Amino acid sequence: MRELIIKANPVMPVEIFEQTLNGLNKIIIPTKALIPEVINVVFQIGRYTFDSQKQLLSIDGESVKLTTKEAELLALLGARVNELLQRDYALKTIWVDDNYFNARSMDVYITKLRKHLKKDSNVEILNVHGKGYKLIIPEQSND
Repeated sequence: MRELIIKANPVMPVEIFEQTLNGLNKIIIPTKALIPEVINVVFQIGRYTFDSQKQLLSIDGESVKLTTKEAELLALLGARVNELLQRDYALKTIWVDDNYFNARSMDVYITKLRKHLKKDSNVEILNVHGKGYKLIIPEQSND
């Protein structure tokens, strides 16, 4: 991670200096620090197994290494199976900023994840208009 050094300016009031530091803290927080609940977790997603630490998605003996963003997004979805993953939360957690360009980027990653998950027709990622996404996996019956 790059280090940013800000020197106090004798003319700069202390309040402005502190506000600048607080603003920078929001920018340089590592993504992984924001989602500790999904690091080092192995998810069962239908017939798939997803190892969030290794970023491996496996099915029927085949594995694919996901990109970091794909893995982070799938981990957030996997932690909320059949529940809403709010778009704003995902953007701020993974991209730190919810601007237009990051939102479009996330849409591309959702499309990529859908392609990765297509071997199990029971698994799907749904758009919830204006809200976010749902990773849908039918409940397993124990009959």
